[in-house]
Amino acid sequence: MSRPLIISDCDEVLLYMVSPFRDWLDETQGVEFRMNGNDFSQALRWQETGEILAPDDIWRMLGKFFDTEMHRQSPIPGAIEGINELGEQADVVILTNLVDKRQQMRTRQLADHGLNARVFTNQGPKGPALQRILDEYNPTKAIFIDDLAQHHRSARETIGQITTLHLCGEPMLAPHIDCAHTSGHADARIDTWEHALPWLKDELEKETA
Repeated sequence: MSRPLIISDCDEVLLYMVSPFRDWLDETQGVEFRMNGNDFSQALRWQETGEILAPDDIWRMLGKFFDTEMHRQSPIPGAIEGINELGEQADVVILTNLVDKRQQMRTRQLADHGLNARVFTNQGPKGPALQRILDEYNPTKAIFIDDLAQHHRSARETIGQITTLHLCGEPMLAPHIDCAHTSGHADARIDTWEHALPWLKDELEKETA
């Protein structure tokens, strides 16, 4: 029997990523991370020269972080408890933009924090991956949670009828990123689980009303 489905991103929605990434860069890689706008590619500079890292160097740093430093990531307040509470009313899956070889690492990481959920990996826009998940689960209602506006846009362009919540739990990023709610691609923008959970539960209750 079909149930509602929650499809949630991980980094900056469930677990902090940028703040432990920043600390690791500073402590071990000789790189300063500072967000001065909404362009992540301009945020990393070599400490010795002040030069912005080349794109290849940024991707190399990100890959090294996820290969060796995922233990540094900790849950965003209320996220694990909130998503598990939602799991009493709906199926819950994770859609994370990591390369496929890290799918099991992410699954174990979340389990270690108390969330046992199926993890889907993806690269690029998330709309097509969302469509494949919906085709498999055929839910009575789907809610997508992500921290980046481009993925909400991709969801709406690919699927159309899907409830979307823009949630960025990292205060270092939240003020700088584009807002999917303002652009019309998300039904709401809520950056704390304390306030997001009641909204999400209300959306699930609408489905069963």
